[in-house]
Amino acid sequence: MAVFDQVKEVVVEQLSVDPEAVKLESKIIEDLGADSLDVVELVMALEEKFEVEIPDTEAEKLISISDVVNYIEKLGK
Repeated sequence: MAVFDQVKEVVVEQLSVDPEAVKLESKIIEDLGADSLDVVELVMALEEKFEVEIPDTEAEKLISISDVVNYIEKLGK
């Protein structure tokens, strides 16, 4: 399964958004309606899903879905 598909699965579950709304260019806060608590929970869910640790300084840079996908791909999954 592609990283994007796995990220999308987590985002849909965490933010209760329509899967069609989750695109690479979607911004987590502006487009998907996440608030700061949602973002924290999303990061935690992503860490669990991909078995990685995302430092707060890096999490702050994850604005769009493509940012998340690229970051996880860089970690080597």
